[in-house]
Amino acid sequence: MVIPNLLIIAGTGTKSGKTSLACKIIEQFKSLDIYSIKITPHFHETTGGLIPISEKKGYSIYEETNRETSKDTSRMLNAGAYKVYFAKVWDDRLLTAFNEMMKYIPSGVPIICESPALRNFIEPGVFLIMNSKTINKHKNIKHLQSLPHLMFELEELENTGSVTIRFEDGRWHYASM
Repeated sequence: MVIPNLLIIAGTGTKSGKTSLACKIIEQFKSLDIYSIKITPHFHETTGGLIPISEKKGYSIYEETNRETSKDTSRMLNAGAYKVYFAKVWDDRLLTAFNEMMKYIPSGVPIICESPALRNFIEPGVFLIMNSKTINKHKNIKHLQSLPHLMFELEELENTGSVTIRFEDGRWHYASM
């Protein structure tokens, strides 16, 4: 399935800067009313500000409303995302949960999604990878690195003014420099 208005962010390890990259892009394109999604396979306790919007076997979807925490979803809201959704999803329910979330997002709007696993099912307009110096053996995305993508390191991201992408005609594009 191809979704040109979707930008997917993956990381080669923990604390690679996926959310920092998402926030930088949201800030860069604040005028676009970006919808942001964070998907995790970890079913930990939810925090205040997460409003349940859909709960079914294998997944729970929430809308983030709390800007007062250091959670990734709160950071995305503070960066200027129009709406932020958070999903806890079993691997075998990922595509079903994503399709359910898409019911709450208007067609054609820019979407940023932090979920390496989603790239196994969907071809986004742009696929970005944050390269981590700390490799997580449970987050092996080598098979995804053969797909078209841009790769960043956290230090590089911190030293750049903007990310070399653009949103035009309802789709994300790699921007030529």
